[in-house]
Amino acid sequence: MATEPETADAPDTYDEFLDHVKRMTYVGDAAGVLNWDQQVMMPDAGTPARAKQTSVLSTLRHELLTDDDLSDWLDELEEADLDDERAAVVREVRREHERAVRVPEDLVERISETTSNALPVWEQAKEEDDFGAFEDTLEELVELQREYAAEIDPDRDPYEVLFEEYEPYLGIDTAERVLERLAEELPPLIEAVGDSDVTLASPFEGTYDESDQEELVRAALDTLGYDWERGRLDTSSHPFSTGTQFDARVTTRFKPGDPMDALGSTIHEFGHATYTLGLPQEDYGTPLGSNRDLSVHESQSRLWENHVGRSKPFWDLFTPTVSDHLDVDTSPRALYEAANEVYDDNLIRVEADELTYHMHILVRFEIERDLIRGDLEVSEVPQVWNDKYEEYLGVRPETDAEGCLQDIHWTHGMFGYFPTYTLGSVMAAQLDAAVREDLDLDSQIRAGEFDPLRDWLGEHVHQHGAHYTTPDLVEEATGEAFTADYFLDYVDEKYGGLYDL
Repeated sequence: MATEPETADAPDTYDEFLDHVKRMTYVGDAAGVLNWDQQVMMPDAGTPARAKQTSVLSTLRHELLTDDDLSDWLDELEEADLDDERAAVVREVRREHERAVRVPEDLVERISETTSNALPVWEQAKEEDDFGAFEDTLEELVELQREYAAEIDPDRDPYEVLFEEYEPYLGIDTAERVLERLAEELPPLIEAVGDSDVTLASPFEGTYDESDQEELVRAALDTLGYDWERGRLDTSSHPFSTGTQFDARVTTRFKPGDPMDALGSTIHEFGHATYTLGLPQEDYGTPLGSNRDLSVHESQSRLWENHVGRSKPFWDLFTPTVSDHLDVDTSPRALYEAANEVYDDNLIRVEADELTYHMHILVRFEIERDLIRGDLEVSEVPQVWNDKYEEYLGVRPETDAEGCLQDIHWTHGMFGYFPTYTLGSVMAAQLDAAVREDLDLDSQIRAGEFDPLRDWLGEHVHQHGAHYTTPDLVEEATGEAFTADYFLDYVDEKYGGLYDL
């Protein structure tokens, strides 16, 4: 997808505008590399300097985004006769610019420095199982985000304003509608699974060396087709993926007694990286070479993790590799069952199955929404968190570490992010259904042929970057408006079969 064709109106203005946008993007990407380094490689004592560095880069990007010249170019280009691609670039930059000009630079700097300093505080509080050690920091983060939302639009719901940082086009009403529907329709299925007499296989016993698990997840990345020339695998306290179409890195973590945890998280982050690596290289630095926000990004990771990595055909393919690396005598059916077991006593979101996962999201969504709206005090978070887990999942955390301190998102100041996990999972099922209209996906997975799926996603999702809004991209890719129907049909069929419902 090219961004350079001549148009009759304002070609010089557009070129100047685009150069400015690219510099802005490069500064943001540089900050992303520093963030990756802080979570993966940086010595513990490096935080004070890193906080200053990331603060300066955030401020510089904010200055570029709010520059008067950029405002003038946007106004001029708004009246120009632009082709569809250039109009999309202007639309995306204008949306971000109009939000940013309302936010003072000193607030941007304070948010960046506070979130950078918050990371080691959260890590220590989690390690020591002490919410009190993180409480003041979380209070500051919440206040900063309220202030940020009020600067953008003091007359709107502050949580809605923050949600639009991560999903600007589906709307908070869509997120609430989807979450409410899943909150209504998933619990009966979860309850039926819990009442089932079926016991799924548990092929893993004892513990497995981290080195053996790392070799296994590297083999999984090889099997799926990860481009090692443009990526790398490392460990972090919370698995994540970051980068550009030239350098998209993944991280994972290892649990001695549960090698499926590392395998699942690695495939999940592979899905994120595959989307990033599939963005148009010629459009790097512009919205046409950028991802279409977090719901779409999550749809890519969830599609690979759940619809590929938890499928029967994948275990037909990958079971010998597991047996070789972990020295276990098992079968494809046993590993398929182990990958899809529903846990009625799980407290940890990133370890959750496809069904209960969305109850974990609902807890976080309700708590962060109430925090930002001022309906919940920070000091009340542990108690409310534990109460909601008991209500929605029938299990109560005994520690802060396995409760409200388990996720990193609030540490980064990311309030409004969590609903995109459920939106992405729902979107993944809709995309998977569309893929299967065109491809014999199960046969291809079983044969280890992943290029057709990657090519389909490249054609229908990746190559478009942020050209389309989220609803338009979903309709362009699947031929239908965004819907939760496919996800609910998928889990009903899959778990009904597994648990003989």
